[in-house]
Amino acid sequence: MKLPRQECAATVLGGPTTVLDLGGLRIVSDPTFDEAGPHGYLTKTRGPARTEDAVGPVDLVLVSHDVHPDNLDERGRAFAKAAPLVLTGPLTAARLGSPAVGLSPWTSHTVARGDGQGDLTVLAVPAVHGPEDGERDADGHVNCEVTGFVLSGRGLPTVYVSGDNASLRVVAEISRRVPDITSALLHAGAARVPAKFDGRPLSLDSWRAAAAAAVLRADVVVPAHYDGWDHFSEGRDDLTLAFYEAGLSALLRTAAHGSWVDLRP
Repeated sequence: MKLPRQECAATVLGGPTTVLDLGGLRIVSDPTFDEAGPHGYLTKTRGPARTEDAVGPVDLVLVSHDVHPDNLDERGRAFAKAAPLVLTGPLTAARLGSPAVGLSPWTSHTVARGDGQGDLTVLAVPAVHGPEDGERDADGHVNCEVTGFVLSGRGLPTVYVSGDNASLRVVAEISRRVPDITSALLHAGAARVPAKFDGRPLSLDSWRAAAAAAVLRADVVVPAHYDGWDHFSEGRDDLTLAFYEAGLSALLRTAAHGSWVDLRP
């Protein structure tokens, strides 16, 4: 079944993969469309709620990083390469090639909106893919280069797409620089790989996701990246409890995968 275009909404398809309809544009973040099965040292436990064909033509793909298959698997990579534009980090863009454009943190790219109301601005923001004190690679990254994004435009909600960020310090910096974030797509799930950083989380755990929502002062929080892979150690119930205990249940939108969530307050 085709996903009908929405005015201002998001739907999580499983894992991190999310479709955002914003400003007349169809945007897909971190596409993963492979069926369940092994991917090297990671195992996918569930396929996407909708296929590439159901998503239909896409205007923009956001790739937080390309070196882990739970964020860009084989069919997801083919999907991204077929898009008119991919925005990602500089190192990832160099590996992907055309149509990828690399953005360093705090640089932006504008895309003409499909509704004729000007441009959508995509601001690249930092992310830390593991604990703050984790060993950094030659490029200064924990685990690998990861990029988050902030989407904004006239008359639209300002949407933060976290990518695989585990750092509340980064969230605080983003909130300080972009104080008007309306909606947040947070990669949660407390991803853990025993061989990395003593098994500490590589993405937000549930209580840190609630804390990030509070720091951002977002009105709408859409969680992603919490199921579909066996290295995600926390799921929807953990998120629901964490937001409840933080008094933030009213912000959390955990619709069934493939169902739309309005991004407006």
